[in-house]
Amino acid sequence: MELEIPRRLDWMRRVPAGRDWLAVLPDRLAACVDRWSLRLGPAYPESLVSLAVPADLPDGTPAVLKLQYPDWDSEHEAAALARWDGHGAVRLLAHEPAWRALLIERCVPGEPLSHRPPEEALGVVVDLLPRLWQPADVPFTSLAEEAAGWVERLPDNWERAGRPYERRLLDAARDLLTGLAPSQGEQVLVNQDLHAGNVLRAGREPWLVIDPKPLVGEREFSVVPMVRGAELGHSSGAVRRRLDRLTGELGLDRKRVRGWAVGQTLAWSIGEGQIFPQQVEVVRWLLGDD
Repeated sequence: MELEIPRRLDWMRRVPAGRDWLAVLPDRLAACVDRWSLRLGPAYPESLVSLAVPADLPDGTPAVLKLQYPDWDSEHEAAALARWDGHGAVRLLAHEPAWRALLIERCVPGEPLSHRPPEEALGVVVDLLPRLWQPADVPFTSLAEEAAGWVERLPDNWERAGRPYERRLLDAARDLLTGLAPSQGEQVLVNQDLHAGNVLRAGREPWLVIDPKPLVGEREFSVVPMVRGAELGHSSGAVRRRLDRLTGELGLDRKRVRGWAVGQTLAWSIGEGQIFPQQVEVVRWLLGDD
């Protein structure tokens, strides 16, 4: 089966694990087609850490076949989709853990929320999030455990990257994370990658969440990707407006949301040897906000 790898996955050729994964993709794709009797279209070009391909089931049901790169933060995506069971998120249709293969509901027409005006998009998120805050424990990683890993890795990542931002940002992020992790409120299922590009226009419901990276943590953490995300505007004012509206309308502690946003955003500002300067800018803006 001929497979054209989307250009945005080219970064994987630079790392051994990525090259290994790309090498097995054709066989895994063929196995999925055989297992579920799929008819495939061309791969979605936007995918950055997985291969996502539109698929039709034998009865004509539109779906998406997703073959995950074996990173740890998407390990329990299938479990999160199963827990939500289609309420505010795409349905999980089938799953083969050995291949990291998911067959999921396809959103039609599939317009991303990032294409809508910012205030409209934020209203959609305010409506969706309370439905996603489901009680959860195993198999999901806890936010406290995740935050401890960020605190531990931040200094070494900063040094290896050539100290790409001020030491004060590093110290502030570690202090905030250290204080927030043990003082959390009620633990629910949260998605640490819920940005406006991961919410799609659908038919069964107006909007559905895709591509969760689930954790179990307090509600305040769940809005962090929307606060920092450049999809709805990248400026100090835009970040503050998102922070104010989401915390106000969802009844969240603004100070804690701000702290989690500083910590996770800085932790995610360096990846695979690459610096993401927009993330660092967001941290500077948030630390300047009182």
